[in-house]
Amino acid sequence: MKRKIIIDCDPGHDDVLAILTAHHYCQQLEILGITTVAGNQTLQKVTDNILKVEDYCQLDYPVYMGYDSPIVLKSEPQPLAHGESGLDGFVFEKTNRKTESMHAIDFFKKCLIENDKVTIVALGPLTNVAMFVKTYPQLANKIDQVVLMGGSIDSGNILPCSEFNIYHDPHAAYILFNSGVKIVMAPIEACYSGKIYLKELMEFNKPGKLYKMLDGLMKFYSKYATDRNWDSTAIFDVLPVEYLIHPEFFDTKEMYVNIEIEGKYTRGMTVCDKTGRKINSITTTVMVAVNRDEFIKDVLAALSSLNEQLG
Repeated sequence: MKRKIIIDCDPGHDDVLAILTAHHYCQQLEILGITTVAGNQTLQKVTDNILKVEDYCQLDYPVYMGYDSPIVLKSEPQPLAHGESGLDGFVFEKTNRKTESMHAIDFFKKCLIENDKVTIVALGPLTNVAMFVKTYPQLANKIDQVVLMGGSIDSGNILPCSEFNIYHDPHAAYILFNSGVKIVMAPIEACYSGKIYLKELMEFNKPGKLYKMLDGLMKFYSKYATDRNWDSTAIFDVLPVEYLIHPEFFDTKEMYVNIEIEGKYTRGMTVCDKTGRKINSITTTVMVAVNRDEFIKDVLAALSSLNEQLG
């Protein structure tokens, strides 16, 4: 039986890789729709990005816009990583594709009324997911699980102990992590464990329509790494999708996790208690490591297959 999923995202180079990987696994994953949220860039920019990618790659998933700012704080786009467009590195033609008229959380509501269980794959800030849980708490128990990229165990990428997606809207994360919904978390430590070497990105420097797009996108995305003399980069948002297909690639641990919303230096910190203290009502399944070679091999194979199909 196919797993029904909604992809909630802020595309984003790694979001695109994740969506394409999920599309490749359409026999196992039924993508009900894609919802967008402000994060990497403004809501309008990230929504335009996924519409252009869908047009270019001949995908046909309905797209629903969500919230254009965090619940309490102001948006803080990150052009350093993803560029001013949120998806720099490839010039897309203008598209006539449009979003659906329904708001993202009402789309969540529709899906959860019509289906027994739905998995939400959350690749950006958690504003949409948290506002759904807050607005329609009677439907929260129909969420099979939220598999998200976000947080950290004991490090950070925007503050010393904070990861960007959670930092961007810590109040949303706090709502979700205290909602009782089952959560599987891909923190940045696992993402770094699943890094892709820059030499492996040369795979996209080959003929094919999809590879032409990916080559341009990943050359820009990897510039952050090359500027720092790194030999690899994380492809963060791909982990939640691969976890649904190949959980055997991942080492996980059950931890009590809660969110710091007040700290000046720890805003958005995911406090992961490894000692077993009960700082939440339920535990979170935390990815702690990934079999890098198998993970990257599978992602590259999925993208190669799509490249052949697209011609």
